[in-house]
Amino acid sequence: MANPEHGIDAEGLPHHGVGSPQDGSEETVTEEQRSTASIAPDAGQTEKTAESPERAAPVQISFLHECVFIATICTAQFTTQVGLTQALGILDRIGASFGVTNPGVLSWFVSGYSLTAGTFILVTGRIGDLFGYKRIFVLGMLWFAVWSMVAGLSVYSNHYLFIFARVLQGLGPAALLPNGLALLGNMAFALFGACAPGGGVFGFVFGGLFDLAWWPWAFWSFAIALLFLAAFSALAIPSRARSPDQDKAMSEKLQMLDIPGAVTGVLALVLFNFAWNMGPAFGWQQPYIGVCLVLGIVFAVCFFFIESRWAKTPLVPFQVFTGDILFVVACIACGWACFGIWIFYTTQFLEILRSAPPVLLAAYICPVAVSGAFASVATGFLLHHVRAAWVMTFSLTCFMAGAILVATAPVRQAYWAQLFVAFLVIPFGMDTSFPAATVIFSDAVAREHQGMGAALVATVVNYSISLGLGFAGTIELNVNQGGAAPVDVLRGYRGAWYFGIGLAGLGIILSLIFVAKGYWQDSKAKRSSGEEQ
Repeated sequence: MANPEHGIDAEGLPHHGVGSPQDGSEETVTEEQRSTASIAPDAGQTEKTAESPERAAPVQISFLHECVFIATICTAQFTTQVGLTQALGILDRIGASFGVTNPGVLSWFVSGYSLTAGTFILVTGRIGDLFGYKRIFVLGMLWFAVWSMVAGLSVYSNHYLFIFARVLQGLGPAALLPNGLALLGNMAFALFGACAPGGGVFGFVFGGLFDLAWWPWAFWSFAIALLFLAAFSALAIPSRARSPDQDKAMSEKLQMLDIPGAVTGVLALVLFNFAWNMGPAFGWQQPYIGVCLVLGIVFAVCFFFIESRWAKTPLVPFQVFTGDILFVVACIACGWACFGIWIFYTTQFLEILRSAPPVLLAAYICPVAVSGAFASVATGFLLHHVRAAWVMTFSLTCFMAGAILVATAPVRQAYWAQLFVAFLVIPFGMDTSFPAATVIFSDAVAREHQGMGAALVATVVNYSISLGLGFAGTIELNVNQGGAAPVDVLRGYRGAWYFGIGLAGLGIILSLIFVAKGYWQDSKAKRSSGEEQ
């Protein structure tokens, strides 16, 4: 049998759970009530009573089942990264099949996926609270599979269908990540981070291999794998893995969905991002791009007022946004926008300027998986021995170092000189930022809001990748002088990389301010304690 600390309680939730986005209720559960009702520690705040023997004692699962359960949930992060990189390694092959060479349009093959993956995480997390983590997790896998299949089938149509499929494909990870985190719990911080680099490399490798036959098979094979994972998840995840909010009446669930907030928030994020990604592709002079940008800002203002003044169960309770949380959000946004720029333009650099075929490109990327394994181990050590704010600073430094290494690399330089080092450094930025941000978030907010921390961080991560590519694309097209010659193409890439370096540098400054703020607060607390004595 599994250790009781790692078992599944009567609600089917792991005892080490972070929980999910909360409903903002002030009502709490005492330790005595919890022990009676067998409620998972962070699963929710609604009181339960031991009305049936089924809820009277924790339900244990075998150690083997527990390992399979954890591995199954971790496929959420793994497949999310596969979905991101499976198009990156064969981006120009896909574009060539559609007759697309515009860099702004090609970037949509990647940014469209990240846009929806980031935008809908908080919404699908709330849906999981109300209708079941397991149910939404499995449906997310199935949705992911369907639109991966459509992405491959778009080869018989046009690039508009491919972009549309990629955008809807991103809703799969948006459903998987928050509900997987809710099911897996605190262990997810390290395990999810460890899966990210491996999933990214897997997407490059198998995208390159299937391209040797025909690139659509990269998406069709992924769809088949996702269908098997959906079936396996239905078996491996305990059938009673549920949130207390599932038992509420439908009228209460509709209120908790915060539909006005969800609609205005999603529209704000989508329209703002759409404008910045379409501007480089079709020109900022297009009237609809300016209209989308303005509407995005208007909906963002509406979302703020709805969430702060009107919604009873807001998706984003703005009262939790203390200075510490704002620092975390800003640092994560800077770091992962830098990463999105780095990964997109590095693959373009290798594929276009160094003429690396997809399989060789995948081989170049492979050190990321090895370095990522070491980074995940180092993260646990660092978080136990130094402040999380220092870990965040280290993460941003790694993002910046990786971007500098590729931005200054000559086209014909040996791979081992700078590119190889960059691939070793970048995973430390990826694997340390998410756990550090979640720890800082958990320390900064009340217990009832801690469950939304990981989901909010995941939202910022994925959305920042897409938005960063939009900003970088605008810079690229304004400095590459049309990109007619290789030297001009390189100039555009470097302009994008330098912007990413600037973002990471801004993040480092913010994280150092946050570090100094923490030491100042500690010093102030010690002085106050000394005066009281």
